[in-house]
Amino acid sequence: METAREVLVIGGSRYFGKRLIARLLAAGDRVTVLNRGSAAPPAGTVHLVADRDDESSLNSALGSRTFDVVVDQVCYTPRQAAVARRVFAGRTRRYVMTSTVEVYEYEDSIAPVREDAVDPTTVPVDLALPWHDPDFLESHYGEGKRQAEAVFSKDPVFPFTTVRVAHVLGGADDFTGRLAHYADRIRTGEPIAVPVDNQAATYIHVEEIADFLAWAVGEDFTGPVNAASHGLLITGDLCEAVAAHFPDGRTVLRPVEVGEVSPFSFTRAYGMDNSRAARLGFAFGDVRRWLPRAVSETLGEAAA
Repeated sequence: METAREVLVIGGSRYFGKRLIARLLAAGDRVTVLNRGSAAPPAGTVHLVADRDDESSLNSALGSRTFDVVVDQVCYTPRQAAVARRVFAGRTRRYVMTSTVEVYEYEDSIAPVREDAVDPTTVPVDLALPWHDPDFLESHYGEGKRQAEAVFSKDPVFPFTTVRVAHVLGGADDFTGRLAHYADRIRTGEPIAVPVDNQAATYIHVEEIADFLAWAVGEDFTGPVNAASHGLLITGDLCEAVAAHFPDGRTVLRPVEVGEVSPFSFTRAYGMDNSRAARLGFAFGDVRRWLPRAVSETLGEAAA
C-alpha cells in the first residue's frame, strides 16, 4: 500500500484549484491549503493562513512542516517566487507552479509554440519593478509569470516544473464573465468587437486542467510543460457555441483596427504545442468535442 503524499496547495480555493484539491483528497493524499484566510478551503484539508508575500508570515505558518509536493496556484511575480524559493528550500521534494499561455505573448508564431520558445533559465529578472502595484501587475501578467518561472528555474533548489495553462473554459462557477460577454451580445444582437486579423488560441476544460495538475503532482518531470486540449478555436467558434443557446439571438462580429476587443479575441496566435505532455503520458481531449458542454455549464442558468 502506497504511503499518502503530503501535498501543499498555495491558493486553490476556487475554480480549477478546488477541483485539483478534490482529486488529491480522492487519491488519498494529505492536503494542506495555504491562503490569506479570505476563503475557506475544501473540507478534509488542513488550513494554514499566511500572506505569501511576507516571508516571516510564511515561515511562521509553516512551522516545521515539510511536503512531498507543493502546488503553487497563485505565484504571479518574481518577488513572490523569490520568497517561496527561500521558504520552501529543504521543505519540499517537488514544486509545481501554475503558469500561463501568456508567457508566450511575444512569440507571434502561427504554429503552436513549444516550451523551448521561452526558456525560463534565460529570462531576465527585475525585482525592482513595481510588482506590488495592482495596475502594473495586471498589465504585465505574462511578464510576471515569466520572471517567476525564471526565479525558480535558475540554480533550482528543488525539482521544479511550471505548467503553462491554456485559456480555461467550463464549469458553472466560471467567475471570469468572459462567455457571459458573448451571451449578452448575441442575445441582444449587439456587435462583438474583434481584431481585423483575428487569431486562434488553444483552450482547456476546467476539469481537464484539474486532471492535469493532479497527474503532474505524481510525476517527476521538470521544466516547462504546456497544458492545452488538442485543437484551436477562433472567436467565431466560441460565438457559434454560445449562439446555440439563443436561437432568437444574432451574432454580429465588428472588426476594429484599434481599441478594446472582446475576450478570447487575439491579434496574435496563442496556440500551444502539447506534445511534451503527451509524450510524458497525459492524454488530452479535443477542444471541439468538449466546447458545447463547457458553454452549457457556464451559461446554463443565463440561457434557461
